[in-house]
Amino acid sequence: MPGAEPYDSDLLTVLDPADGSLVGTLECAAPAEVGAAVEAAAKAALDWARTAPAERAACVAEAAARLAASADALAVLTTREMGKPPADARGGVDAGVATLRQYAELGPLHRGRSLQGGWDTTDLMVPQPRGVVAAITPWNDPVAVPCGLIGAALVTGNTVVFKPSERSPHTGVELARAFAEVLPPGVLQVLVGDGRTGAALAADPLVDVVAHVGSTLTGRAIAQAAARTGAKAVLENGGNDPMIVDAGVDPVWAAEQAALGAFANAGQICTSIERIYVAEPVAADFLDALVRRAKALAAGSGVEPATELGPLVDERMRRSVHDQVSEAIVDGATLLAGGEVPDGPGTFYPATVLTDCTDAMTVMREETFGPVAPVRVVPDFDTALTAAMTGPYGLAAVVLTADMEHAQRAWRELQVGTVKVNAAFGGAPGGAAQPRGASGSGFGYGPELLDEMATTKVVHLGTPRV
Repeated sequence: MPGAEPYDSDLLTVLDPADGSLVGTLECAAPAEVGAAVEAAAKAALDWARTAPAERAACVAEAAARLAASADALAVLTTREMGKPPADARGGVDAGVATLRQYAELGPLHRGRSLQGGWDTTDLMVPQPRGVVAAITPWNDPVAVPCGLIGAALVTGNTVVFKPSERSPHTGVELARAFAEVLPPGVLQVLVGDGRTGAALAADPLVDVVAHVGSTLTGRAIAQAAARTGAKAVLENGGNDPMIVDAGVDPVWAAEQAALGAFANAGQICTSIERIYVAEPVAADFLDALVRRAKALAAGSGVEPATELGPLVDERMRRSVHDQVSEAIVDGATLLAGGEVPDGPGTFYPATVLTDCTDAMTVMREETFGPVAPVRVVPDFDTALTAAMTGPYGLAAVVLTADMEHAQRAWRELQVGTVKVNAAFGGAPGGAAQPRGASGSGFGYGPELLDEMATTKVVHLGTPRV
């Protein structure tokens, strides 16, 4: 996702993106507070690592229960801070609860193995906690993402310093409270702050893992900091996810999938559809259906149950999205829907459809992170697949096809962490993928995240000679 500029003030002022009303203000953590939080986590690390895995898991399960009990209130707070429609906001809380419960089950089962080197020797490969995990999380999914990182870190015996996004700090504080109520002192610290706070946290020499979900720019800075301190970096960063619409598919169904992928959460999802390559035989019907869907979306405040398209998180994000759209039009793209900043309060932006796009346009080349569907019509699947493989990002891709050979080629050849065939979103619980290139590295979810949070020690046990 596009990066957030550091705030100039020592106060975070959060406004409701639907109407500009005040959600609240919070003080940024001072540099000394960052160091103190990491030091407290480091001091608590040994006792927490010695805690029985089943006991650690029970604490995480109890935190999940407390979050579930306050799910409605947490969803409302999410909506007020970043504009997500209520069903989506509640879905994010429910996903976070489910993730915590999953890790509470998996933590005590985290794998190790033994090797028999000889009749009188045994080697044990034992997973151990790394120490202090810095969890730096985004605003667009402010409950589910931190639940995954925090839950995986805790059940593997690590302590955590949690820095939520400056755009959703109240949600982060409430989330941390549910954990703090069931954990020993020092095991989970929360830091409120902006980019300066996150940079100080990532650079602290007592931090052993920096787990970050957010912009590529921030992820690269974290990787550089981790290289200096020796910390492990687990990064899920920006994406420019393509969708291929093959000849032979139902164009109306394909347009529904494209609209879901491009416009859900106002396009503010790491795996949103950012560019669309549609085969010429179905292009006209696909574009007609996509434009109809874009124009039919009910835009409004996230607190309204009928809302399908909420506001963008803030004015800077709206300005960035509109600049990409405007630049594309100047460069020859045709505007079929949306594309104009609406009058009135809030940071709304309409569902926008562009065609006649080229891969040289910023809207096709970089992450937009808004409700924009830029379309390039191509003659055939081969052209679409070649175009979809361009660029530095490697997060995800979507392929809509009725041709099994095309599906097989696509998932094998696309250099991304996740390929979704015939679905814009979805996946079985427990699935995990590794992003590539500018989109990051390491497993950011699923059972494999437990491996990221642990280090393996080999113990060689020989028979004593007496």
